[in-house]
Amino acid sequence: MHLVLPAVLAVLAAALVALGTLVRQRSSTVRGGITKRWWLGVAIAALGFVLQAVALGLGSLLLVQPLIVLSVLFALPLEAHLDRRRLNVHEWKWGVILTLCIAAFVLITMPTPGKHNAQAGVLAGAIVVLVVVLGGLMVGARFVSLHYRALLYGAASGLLTGVQSFLVKGVMGQLDRSVGEIFVHPELYLIIVVATGSVLTQQLAFAAHDLQTSFPAMTVMEPAVGMALGVVLLGERAHVSTFEGFVVAFILGVMMFATVILAKHAAERETAFEVCVEKQRSLTA
Repeated sequence: MHLVLPAVLAVLAAALVALGTLVRQRSSTVRGGITKRWWLGVAIAALGFVLQAVALGLGSLLLVQPLIVLSVLFALPLEAHLDRRRLNVHEWKWGVILTLCIAAFVLITMPTPGKHNAQAGVLAGAIVVLVVVLGGLMVGARFVSLHYRALLYGAASGLLTGVQSFLVKGVMGQLDRSVGEIFVHPELYLIIVVATGSVLTQQLAFAAHDLQTSFPAMTVMEPAVGMALGVVLLGERAHVSTFEGFVVAFILGVMMFATVILAKHAAERETAFEVCVEKQRSLTA
């Protein structure tokens, strides 16, 4: 049960996040306004976030975060349907590779949950380290070209989103005791700060350069940071031998590479869509 139910919820969350994102993307008017269907996309994505939170409450970050990456994969057929086109061989190939990698990772590691919350001192130390890393990314972005600036801002946004997933797991663990428990611990308030920072750095990344640069960095950093925090701060473990550990490391590498390829293709298509909308705006102006 500790694997099946959270895994199913995580997969459903990934599908809803993909659907909600596409609905929002395709529901803006030619002049940039927001339609009623845009709010439907927000509601769908919010439901996906709720399912992800429940999955994190029942399972480990090592299990849930890789499965959330499937949102990139779910977006492929949905977007192809909206564009009235067929998926090409390249998309099918990397989509199948990503699916097999995620399935192999879960089946080999059989990850088990650790603690629901990190100790206050450990959490404070982790926050200091993350702030230093985040500050380094933000400061470094000021001294590089626009291409690398978008890459660093995208990495910062992905880092913050991964931290957000870790904090959500902590809040879900507190709910097991009582609803009022979440208001006397820092995780809930940190989520607000982290989520705001994630949105701001994402917008900075989009403003700096094209989506092909920043989107893959965001997509890869989120699960990597979430899984690392689960192992280091919550004591989550994967049950593998030394040889299986090398296999899992290879699988994770391929999974991240496949995610980057698919995210880059998604960014390219989204950029093409935005260019088309911009042309329509100029024609109707």
